[in-house]
This record gives sequence, structure tokens and C-alpha cells, in this order.
Amino acid sequence: MNVLVTGATGFVGERLVPTLLDAGHDVSVLVRDRSTYDAPDGVDVFEGDTLQPESLAAALDGVDAAYYLIHAMGGGRGFEERDRRGARNFASAADGAGVDRVIYLSGLGVDGDDLSAHLRSRREVETLLRRGDYDLTVLRAAIIVGAGGASFRIVRQLSSRLPVMITPRWVKTRVQPIAIADVIAYLVGVLDEPETADGTFQIGGPEVLTYREILSTVGRILTGREPYIVPVPVLTPRLSAYWVDLVTDVPAGVAYPLIDGMATDVVVTDDRIRSLVPVDLTPFETAVERALEEEAADR
Repeated sequence: MNVLVTGATGFVGERLVPTLLDAGHDVSVLVRDRSTYDAPDGVDVFEGDTLQPESLAAALDGVDAAYYLIHAMGGGRGFEERDRRGARNFASAADGAGVDRVIYLSGLGVDGDDLSAHLRSRREVETLLRRGDYDLTVLRAAIIVGAGGASFRIVRQLSSRLPVMITPRWVKTRVQPIAIADVIAYLVGVLDEPETADGTFQIGGPEVLTYREILSTVGRILTGREPYIVPVPVLTPRLSAYWVDLVTDVPAGVAYPLIDGMATDVVVTDDRIRSLVPVDLTPFETAVERALEEEAADR
């Protein structure tokens, strides 16, 4: 199958491309600057930007399926409008190129009026991508555990830098983290399962944990001891974003939208994907250990 990956230089995309090659697909990528991308052998590289619709046609020509892995949070304020424009342009271009299928990695969370700006933007992108005549597959995930992931980076740095944490009330929020390897397995697996061609699916790891349990586990694996955590109700998600900014090196434009969504549970409530794309899910501690090993190897 001829497959295009957008966001190929990102946390998920850089792992997805070689896995698609190993699965026997013909792979091309769309990047904003080809000089910054070290393409694996056999990958065709196209330079373009979803905010510049005229740059998309060449990359989409002859493509059967396209992965949309673009999120504009890293660009700071106004990411919602950039996400909106990019999704609208990509949907139109993919439609015009006759693409059969688009696969989008979105965020897990219950729909409602209290969605964070980050999750609202993800939902809006889903809606815009659905306007094409192609089949859209949406996978919704919570925290993805892996070296280079922004959410995991926040957790790792908090766990290792603060032996005593005066934490926001969101430490009691429940979340269902998933290993990056399992996310990749689902992303690749849906290509071969026709029943996933026009649906929205929730993906998560084998455990539901509170953020407190996550911070404690990562701290123990990193330092041999669990950090002492004291929740303080007055520290709202918005206020705690400033606290995270002081303690971690995650860019504020990425950290703030993520923190804003930590007030509500993000747990899988529909696991239909498990029967359609069987994946041997990675335990949380194993996922953390692998991520830390990969980070150490990259230093």
C-alpha cells in the first residue's frame, strides 16, 4: 500500500515510518524542511506545510492511505486556529487526490462543554477531517509513554527533580497511559483491518492509574524512592501550569494546554479496538523502563 506520513519528524511519526516499512508498505513523508529529516532507505520525502495548501498535492499523488499526525501546540498561542486551517487544507487536498483513507491520532477524553482547549482542538480536527470522501479512522489516546513524548517528559522531570511535591488537585485524576510501541502497533494494525476504516476508537494501556500513582512509580524507577506528594486544592490546572514551567524544560506552549486537560479523567470506555486489532499491551512500569533506557541511549 502507498502510505503518506505527515508529522514524520515528531514523537510518533519518527517511530511509525520504519514500522510501516517493516510491514511492507511503500512509504512517503511530508516534512516542512527536508534538510532536518534523516529519511530511512526507501522513503520518499516531500517538502510542504498543511498551512500552505498548494504544497500538498505532490505528496498526496498516488497515495492510498495518509496518516495525519500534525498538532500545532508547539507553536505557542493560537494553536487552535493553526490546527483548524491545517486540517481543513489537508482534508481538501486528500479528497482532491483521491486518497482512500486517512488515519488521525487524537486525544482521549469524554466529550462535553468542559473539554480543555487542547482536546477541543483535537475534536475539531476530527470533524474537519471527516468532511472528505475518504474513510477516516480516529484513534484516541491519553498519555503516551515513550522517550521524547511531551506528557511523559513532564512526568519524568517532576518525579526526578522534586523529592517533595506540593501538587495540584489533578494528581487524583485517573488516566490510562499507553506505551508508544502499542500506539504504533495500533496505527499500523488498522491498515489491515477493514472494520476500522470509518470509525473512532479509544486506545489505552492495561492499567488505569491516578497521576499521583504515575508520579510515584516513575520517581521510584528513576531514583529508587517515591516522591512525597502533598495535594493542594487551591492549585488549579491553570495555576499549576506555571509551577510545571518552573520545574521542567517542556516549552510553555506545549505544557500549558496539556496541564489544562488534567482535571478530568481520561480512561478508555469503549475497547472495541482490542478485538479488531489485537495488541499485547505493555505494562506501565515496563513502558517507563523502556522509555528511560531509550533516553539514556540517546544522551
